[in-house]
Amino acid sequence: MGAANGKLKITLVRSTNSCRADHRSTVRGLGLKRISQTVELADTPAVRGMVSKVSYLVKVADG
Repeated sequence: MGAANGKLKITLVRSTNSCRADHRSTVRGLGLKRISQTVELADTPAVRGMVSKVSYLVKVADG
C-alpha cells in the first residue's frame, strides 16, 4: 500500500448490510456509498487505519 504519489484508490467491493455499525460508519467516513464506487484519498496513517478496519469490504490500489 505504498503509493508513489501519496494517494490510494479505495473501492467498495462488498455490501455493508450485515456488518457491524462501526464498520458501516467507517466505510461512510471513507466516502463510499455504493458497491463498485471508488474514491481517491491521501495515503495517511488515519486512512490506512480505516482501510485496515474494513479490509474485508474494500479493495485498495495505489493511486
